Amino acid sequence: MPTDAAAKGVKLERYASGSALLLRRVASGKFVAASSHLLFRATVLATLALVFLFAFHYPSLLSRSFSLVSADASSSSGASRHTSHRSLLMSSASAASVYGGEKWEKEIRRSAKPRRDGGISVLVTGAAGFVGSHCSLALRARGDGVLGLDNFNTYYDPVLKRGRQRLLSDRGVVVLDADINDALLLEKLFEAVPFTHVLHLAAQAGVRYAMEAPQTYVASNVAGLVTVFETAAKHADPQPAIVWASSSSVYGLNTEAPFSEEHRTDRPASLYAATKKAGEAIAHSYNHIYGLSITGLRFFTVYGPWGRPDMAYFSFARSIVAGDPITLYADARRDFTYIDDVVKGCVGALDTAGRSTGSARTGKKTGPAPLRVYNLGNTSPVPVTRMVAILEKLLGKKANKRVVTMPSNGDVPFTHANVSHAAHDFGYRPTTSLDVGLRHFVDWFVEYYKLDTKIVKATRAADKKPATKKKAPAMSASS
Repeated sequence: MPTDAAAKGVKLERYASGSALLLRRVASGKFVAASSHLLFRATVLATLALVFLFAFHYPSLLSRSFSLVSADASSSSGASRHTSHRSLLMSSASAASVYGGEKWEKEIRRSAKPRRDGGISVLVTGAAGFVGSHCSLALRARGDGVLGLDNFNTYYDPVLKRGRQRLLSDRGVVVLDADINDALLLEKLFEAVPFTHVLHLAAQAGVRYAMEAPQTYVASNVAGLVTVFETAAKHADPQPAIVWASSSSVYGLNTEAPFSEEHRTDRPASLYAATKKAGEAIAHSYNHIYGLSITGLRFFTVYGPWGRPDMAYFSFARSIVAGDPITLYADARRDFTYIDDVVKGCVGALDTAGRSTGSARTGKKTGPAPLRVYNLGNTSPVPVTRMVAILEKLLGKKANKRVVTMPSNGDVPFTHANVSHAAHDFGYRPTTSLDVGLRHFVDWFVEYYKLDTKIVKATRAADKKPATKKKAPAMSASS
């Protein structure tokens, strides 16, 4: 009996100990569960709080403006341009997903609708650029329908591009903030508007910047051009006639002057020139296969009001006013062409472009379509030192000049345009001398930047004299 009692006591003690351990485990499990539940709630609340704070402080990132580049963005250095340059190869979450709807279509149709009998409807890419904005204004002024497209990249200060956009908006021209590589958006545009023409001026400009950001040039000048041609060939009904910006840089290391469209263009001196030459070959293939009417325009050193700050005349003017030194390449000569003359050439090319002969619906073409290439220049090469002397006179201040030997960075010693083909086919005749063109530029430059600088009295006095007609620069079939 004592032994049985002892055994029972041990069993009871073990049972009590086990029960206590079980109760502790249960309590511990409940505590952990309760703690996990509270932690989950706290995490959710913290996340909601962070989302609220993010939305409160950065509302623009949650709105349509995510597709825009800030108007205050600056491109003061090549490095900042390279790091802040918006990608030209857009994803599916692109402007095409932002633009659309009945209101949007109504707005772009209104902008693209001609306002005169026989007017044309033109999609202008790069419309907020230098040449693009001037051409858009000229087309609108004569009653044509114009819809613009620009990606407002930061290669140079976008504030200048936004200023051009406002000028166009004041005249009823819509400029969409989008990219030419956005094929879905381009398809939407061609579905909404039966464009008769495309003036394709969007491109990555600049010769020397290509050494810093080569992929940018391939993305814009090659891939972007293909996207425009592809969409126009396969999705536009009817297919539009296309006029696009090639470049005088395609003549590269050519030394035979003046440069004629028949001269060789297989020795580009820069990647920029190579992409433009590639564009001409691509244009040939799309003309041959799809029957697109395509006209390429080789621009020669375009300058004037609302110009590009990276161009020599513009940057030299800023440096002269600021007292900063300027670097000149010895013996460099350029065929400076005033913007108004280039605009007349662009409009003439649009007006004389033949119809495309392909069909987006059947994929067949009815016959050969026009494929043309023209020089648009001034036909009068001028030493860059002469250009600087004119700016010094107009700005009333001497430049701090540093003359160096031209490096192998893509620049060429001279350019000289033969424009006889453009003169014959659509009456292209440049009439603005460098002295007159730079005077117009400086007038705009001083007003735009609100400069406190005194212009030479003699120059201002000359401006006040009654205007007299000047004989246009001599031009023959060979120059």
